[in-house]
Amino acid sequence: MLEISRRSLAGIVSLAAAGSMTPALATDWPQFGYDASHSSHNTAETQISAANVAAITQVYSASLPHSSDSSPVFLSGVSTSGGSKDLLFLVTKDGHLLALDAADGSVLWSKQPASTGGNLTTGAAAIDPNRQFVYAYGLDGYVHKYAVGDGSETTSGGWPQLSTSKPGDEKGASGLAIASPPGGTNYLYSVTDGYIGDGGDYQGHVTTINLGSGAQKVFNTLCSNQTVHFSGSGTNCSSHQSGIWGRPGVVYDAATNRIYFATGNGQFNANSGGSNWADSVLALAPDGTASSDGKPHDSWTPTNFQHLQDSDIDLGSVAPSILPAPAGSSVAHLGLQAGKDGQLRLINLDNMSGAGGPGHVGGELQAMAVPQGGNGYGGDLMREQTAVWVNPADASTWVFIGNGSGISGLQLGLDGNNAPSLTMRWNKTGSANGSTSPIIANGVLFNAGACSGGTCVNARNPLTGDVLWSSAHIGSLHWQSPILVNGAIYITDNSSKLWKFAAPASDTVFEDGFDG
Repeated sequence: MLEISRRSLAGIVSLAAAGSMTPALATDWPQFGYDASHSSHNTAETQISAANVAAITQVYSASLPHSSDSSPVFLSGVSTSGGSKDLLFLVTKDGHLLALDAADGSVLWSKQPASTGGNLTTGAAAIDPNRQFVYAYGLDGYVHKYAVGDGSETTSGGWPQLSTSKPGDEKGASGLAIASPPGGTNYLYSVTDGYIGDGGDYQGHVTTINLGSGAQKVFNTLCSNQTVHFSGSGTNCSSHQSGIWGRPGVVYDAATNRIYFATGNGQFNANSGGSNWADSVLALAPDGTASSDGKPHDSWTPTNFQHLQDSDIDLGSVAPSILPAPAGSSVAHLGLQAGKDGQLRLINLDNMSGAGGPGHVGGELQAMAVPQGGNGYGGDLMREQTAVWVNPADASTWVFIGNGSGISGLQLGLDGNNAPSLTMRWNKTGSANGSTSPIIANGVLFNAGACSGGTCVNARNPLTGDVLWSSAHIGSLHWQSPILVNGAIYITDNSSKLWKFAAPASDTVFEDGFDG
């Protein structure tokens, strides 16, 4: 069932026409958070800006055949049996991969691997840099590779690729991630967590897949000295938990040429020579390799790691964010980690603990509370991914934090010793400001969540947090968050609806509309 408002019908026609006239402006949203660092900043957007954001209208709300608790990815100009189409790819909780026509939300093709014990997934798909294939985690514990145009599956060269031998205990909770480091090889990352209730024999791990050769490497956050997929029943690793479930999974930083990820509750004993790395931020080489002794290349762990474990306060409820350092900073490469405890920690990615290697505790550059409080969207604890933006007016780095208690904007600057430091610039709290993971494009901040009388997508001034536009009410949300690409916003909700909102078509290219 497709519902299209009469007011938006002309907009659909004009948007389609504009898309056909200006293909050079088309861009993609290939993975959760847009890019390999998962900044949630679409740097290629030109069609929606501060100048026309108030004119955004609803294009459609399309009923989906299955429920999804994640975000879609987008690929423009796909060759299909029905001609060239812009497609959305959406992973549903029951393990379907849906290819949807972005023009009207209809299903072009659908694939669902046979389940072998998996309960559900809240992950997102990822699109190959060659734009020919899309990857999705299935409830069988494998990552599958499909042709974007018709969904035909690759079943050679190591595909489908094993992500977990225990899909009944280990969940694909995060988006698949892809990075393209120097050297010409592309890598795909798949991570695991446990199901709600933390039951079963699960261990968080990263499976890194070389997209050229099909070879893979495994890093286990518990029993890291073993680089295999554990088979179950405690036969490989006596410890359990420490899942990886931040929305993007693995984050790649081109400046350090490393991948980073945060782990959840479980045993931590790396500070006493052990191989368990719970409640930590860990760094690996982009090909997924650790040091020769099984340790990550570097790590950061809070001093209160045992309290986090005892109180079920996962540090890794959010993935790390990569922050461009200010000019003149005494630290060149920065990461930001949020967690269930509602704290923000600024980390030196060149020396994460300040002690010159992995396995130490403490050493963050700055720690501060999430300005609006620590509740995640819908009343749970903090679990929303941050958005990162460099303001073109003054080259300053901003971070936007959304959760169920509100949304806030922080600016990165320097203290008196030229050390980097975050300062809150605005904070919107209350029943009309709750937010899932925010995004930013062309100088406008977008978030989905609470609004007056229901749930909406909101556009905000990133320098003040003031609302510039709110959509019509959509269904309730859990982990769903919007994407914005080529002048259109897409989001799903808990009522199995896909929503599209867009600004009127225009030949004008708008620049950022805010002065710093």
